[in-house]
Amino acid sequence: VFGISAVAAAVLGYAIYFACFRFIPVNNHLAALMASVGGLFFIDEVVVHVTRGSPLTFPSMFGDVFFEIGPYGIRGDLVFVFVIGLISTGILLYILFKTRLGLATRAVAQQDVAARLCGIGVHSTNSVTFAIAGVLGGIAGAMTAAAVGVLSPVMTVPLTIKGIIVAVIGGLGSIPGAIIAGLFVGGFENVFLYFRGIDERDMYVVALLFLFLVFRPNGLFGTAITRD
Repeated sequence: VFGISAVAAAVLGYAIYFACFRFIPVNNHLAALMASVGGLFFIDEVVVHVTRGSPLTFPSMFGDVFFEIGPYGIRGDLVFVFVIGLISTGILLYILFKTRLGLATRAVAQQDVAARLCGIGVHSTNSVTFAIAGVLGGIAGAMTAAAVGVLSPVMTVPLTIKGIIVAVIGGLGSIPGAIIAGLFVGGFENVFLYFRGIDERDMYVVALLFLFLVFRPNGLFGTAITRD
């Protein structure tokens, strides 16, 4: 299931780049973010019409496996999701900082005109990057469905909102910021889930986003953009 999801999402990501994102300037992070959200809603509506919005049950990965750590406990499938997330992050960082593709990707992200003058194929680099992003998204979607136990088009909206919050807090275009902000927001919301319950959890996460937008709009690792 994970392999099929990864391959299908990679093909979809590759196609979406050539259909939409190749026309968006590389340094315009806000336009890319808005196009991502628009593409999500479009794909979501297609899936809703094809499946009639009916949720599908997803088989559990480890059944009733449960790990006890002192007075606390954690489900086996969540441990698996965490481990796969760490492995995927490690592979992504290796590609970005130890391979020619990663060097080309970082060059295009920093200055696409200079990268093109150095002989880097901007569109080919971006298309492969979108395919890799699709692989990660496919794996993440399959793991989320397996952890929740159900697969439904309506699952995408709250997860996308959390993703946008993480991107803003970490700083648009910053990979370390996305990783650290993801861990921070995940821990933050689970602390409030424990003390205040699920009804108030999302409220505090949105309040955290509001504080960042007011006092640090560029995020943790974002850089201010100056215009002449």
